[in-house]
Amino acid sequence: QVQVVESGGGLVQPGGSLRLSCVASGSIFMLYAMGWYRQAPGKQRELVARIISSGYIDYADSVKGRFTISRDNAKNTVYLQMDSLKPEDTAVYYCDADLLASSTYSRANYWGQGAQVSVSS
Repeated sequence: QVQVVESGGGLVQPGGSLRLSCVASGSIFMLYAMGWYRQAPGKQRELVARIISSGYIDYADSVKGRFTISRDNAKNTVYLQMDSLKPEDTAVYYCDADLLASSTYSRANYWGQGAQVSVSS
């Protein structure tokens, strides 16, 4: 069994900061990449930031210079530091873990339950 659990999120004023954390645990043989996606009401889920095992990082253009993704490989944990938040950043943020499960030896994406981020004055 693999679990992906997010924490953080909440309500913040425009220009404020929040930090999201995500831990992948359980029967993990290899963790290839972890990332953050978000889905606003009435919109499709979109990539926010992703980091792969080599250290390569990819950001959505809309968050470049404001959000920072980092990873603790020893803890199978990924963080998303969000600064200079805007109302348009309001969404449910989902963590994704691209991994090889040791119980099945199959590669798949595992998702967290989502964390609400609301930016409003």
